[in-house]
Amino acid sequence: MDYLYFDDFVGQAGQFTISAPVEVSEAAMIEFARQFDPQPMHVDPEAAQSITGGLIASGWHTASLTMRLMLDSRTTPLAPGTLGLGFESLKWLKPVRPGDVLRVHVELLEATPSASKPDRGIITNRMTTLNQHDEPVQVMISKAIVPRRPPA
Repeated sequence: MDYLYFDDFVGQAGQFTISAPVEVSEAAMIEFARQFDPQPMHVDPEAAQSITGGLIASGWHTASLTMRLMLDSRTTPLAPGTLGLGFESLKWLKPVRPGDVLRVHVELLEATPSASKPDRGIITNRMTTLNQHDEPVQVMISKAIVPRRPPA
């Protein structure tokens, strides 16, 4: 199987991919929130009406969907050993509501060789999650350590 290694990202700042869309159902929003973020605006449509004008997805649900869409958008998977290093920022800009259709725009911001480990490097991505109206609902900037291509 072919993989994307750190070397494939070097000199490619500005490259981007766009994921396929996914519709967010009310049932999926409530199921996620009941398990991970059981606040009234995420699990109770009636209570949500007075809090947020209707049911909204947990931001953590949106972040999870973003991660899945980002991974699915790659036609070639990241090399084994790729590890997330965390987020520099994560902002929820607009609520996600039942029936919204989300897609993710992933932009490579930089690829930096590791100063201490020459067999890997760090990539920085901006992932902008958009709804069906092309409105950003979430923006996150993340870093991952990616192995270099092994010698042939």
